[in-house]
Amino acid sequence: MDLSKLLIPGAVRVLGQLTSKKRLFQELGEVAGQAYGLNSARVVDGLQERESLGPTGVGNGIALPHARLDDLDRIFGIFIRLEKPLDYESVDRQPVDLIFGLFAPKDSGVDHLKALALVSRTMRDPAVCAKLRANTDPLTIHAILTEARSPSVAA
Repeated sequence: MDLSKLLIPGAVRVLGQLTSKKRLFQELGEVAGQAYGLNSARVVDGLQERESLGPTGVGNGIALPHARLDDLDRIFGIFIRLEKPLDYESVDRQPVDLIFGLFAPKDSGVDHLKALALVSRTMRDPAVCAKLRANTDPLTIHAILTEARSPSVAA
């Protein structure tokens, strides 16, 4: 599994500012609808349901909101870079500016966990995060995220 199979160029956005986590989830829903044809409201509901279990802000300005949804046939990713960080109730109490949303079929089991681990490893790389924060072009950001990484790490 690699990020190029999870994230298409049309699912990468750079946004100036969002006012709340709820608005971020709505934006993720809109992108999911535009890029993958998913039902935006169901995406938002899935994200809010998962977030109610505990915050998905993992620290260092990174959030990994994710949800398992009915009617998906594969795992989808969305990446949003915020120019102005958003208060997200992260584990380190720092605002987030790099958000990688992940959406998996309800019954995806271990594949969902592998995808989440791959995204987490990628986003923990300080060099990757520095490049993401230094760029505002969605195509460049997509290329940074999907650069060849060792496939054996996430296989």
